Amino acid sequence: MQPQAIDPIPSETVRVARAAFPKGNLYMTMRDEIGTLYNDQDFEALFPTLGQPAFSPWRLALVCVMQYIEDMTDRQAADAVRSRIDWKYALSLELTDPGFDFSVICEFRVRIIKGSAEQKLLDILLKQLKEKGIIKDKGKQRTDSTHVLAAIRNLNRLETVAETLRAALNAVATVAPEWLRSWVPHEWFERYGRALEEYRLPKGVTARYKLAETIGNDGMRLLIAIYEQETTPQWLRQIPAIEILRQTWVHQYYIDYTNLKDDEPGKLCWRNAADLPPAGQHFDSPYDTDARYGNKRTTTWTGYKVHITETCDTNDVHLITNVETTQAHLSDVDQTQPIHLSLEAKGLSPKEHIVDAGYVDSELLVKSKIDFDIELIGPVRPNVSWQAKTPGGYDISKFTVDWSAKTVTCPQEQKSTTLTPSIDPWGNSGINVKFPAKTCRICNFRHLCIKSKSESEPRKLRLRPQQEHQILQTIRKQQDTDEWKERYNTRAGVEGTLSQAINAFGLRQARYRNLPKIRLQHQITAVAINVVRIVSWLNGIPHATTRISRFAALAVM
Repeated sequence: MQPQAIDPIPSETVRVARAAFPKGNLYMTMRDEIGTLYNDQDFEALFPTLGQPAFSPWRLALVCVMQYIEDMTDRQAADAVRSRIDWKYALSLELTDPGFDFSVICEFRVRIIKGSAEQKLLDILLKQLKEKGIIKDKGKQRTDSTHVLAAIRNLNRLETVAETLRAALNAVATVAPEWLRSWVPHEWFERYGRALEEYRLPKGVTARYKLAETIGNDGMRLLIAIYEQETTPQWLRQIPAIEILRQTWVHQYYIDYTNLKDDEPGKLCWRNAADLPPAGQHFDSPYDTDARYGNKRTTTWTGYKVHITETCDTNDVHLITNVETTQAHLSDVDQTQPIHLSLEAKGLSPKEHIVDAGYVDSELLVKSKIDFDIELIGPVRPNVSWQAKTPGGYDISKFTVDWSAKTVTCPQEQKSTTLTPSIDPWGNSGINVKFPAKTCRICNFRHLCIKSKSESEPRKLRLRPQQEHQILQTIRKQQDTDEWKERYNTRAGVEGTLSQAINAFGLRQARYRNLPKIRLQHQITAVAINVVRIVSWLNGIPHATTRISRFAALAVM
């Protein structure tokens, strides 16, 4: 592979770097074998045509990647540009180059987010790697997800409303201090002058409920002052913290109008836990309104979820091809199609996509093949009906479906009377099947088929559409075979990628706040992991193998 012909490395930088690193290092190998990764033209849409010349965008993009490789802050990365020989080599800088102020890195990230170009950093790298033949489509890829903790303090409900009101007061005090000072009650300075933490909360349910109502009434007073008073500046309503306050009060409080006279205002009341909106609709911090409560098996968290897809062909370098970052409450199965669409847009659609059960349902198994020519490999959920759990029970797999004749035959060779297409309450298409009541009533095997105490109740089935039904029954049989298990075992390797991303690149903890910034963090993390893996692959370092304990190894000896 040849490096890109752009911004040649100064000869003095090359001489000193070769002397300091005679065998090279990660960044020198990256520059020599891959190139500069980016061009200024890749980011020209993010910069104005007029004004002071900016620091080279391709260098800033590469600095962001190198910063993540070493888990540096902006200030540390700027210092490395100024002082480290290997960084100057990778960035084509003179040894005497003074670098730039660390704030430039932050400004570059802001430009990327405002330009909705978060995915560019990974996509540009993947395009180059595809042109060089390092990565190809129609291979094997695998996907898994992990949780990401938001960069906020975990708060209980009472702390949340208090901190939300405090944030709103701070925002108003910044832009309209005189207006706020003219009417704010003196006791508010004591109540909201500093964060309300757990140790400062009163003891007992009654006392805390009273404090919640006090905070609620204070928040309503601020909202009324901003939205209803004619003398209040209109632009105060546009402050984001005020809108967050309004939404939080809708989530956490309600107004009770019962037992009141016509001229009396309603009473503000603290909602019961059962009356709160779903976790996906309310937020737990005024500082990151995109962070959501998530729950996956025994793990609960507040933040986000990231879905990582990587190649997994045996003899090739394993590289991340796609990263999807979502709010924590969104399910894995809803991300399968977006992942396929993204891979198709990059020209990197796999032939086999290996995932866990969370990404699979019967509809996706069919659509992935038809729409994307992708074989989705993952365990489908077992039949959980009582018939399937009963030895000899007549579960749906025991019935024979004749799709052309539109009939279903039970294990006792009795045919159905009706097949009716329908849509369930969740919008899923299906077919309702009903058998003759007289035949079912006198059947000697009724106890294996129907649990109803009413003898007149016939057996009823609900089938999925033909293709979904057939593929679901086929995979339920296949996934018990050794051949299918061996194919699926390839998915386990993605756990190592998640471990590398978490332990070496800080993926578990959000560096920033709000979803667009977290998406950018994960895209840069994917680029950093790919660079490290390519350099290791070029240096002849083989893929790591799954480690097993010495006791477990005895089983294969």
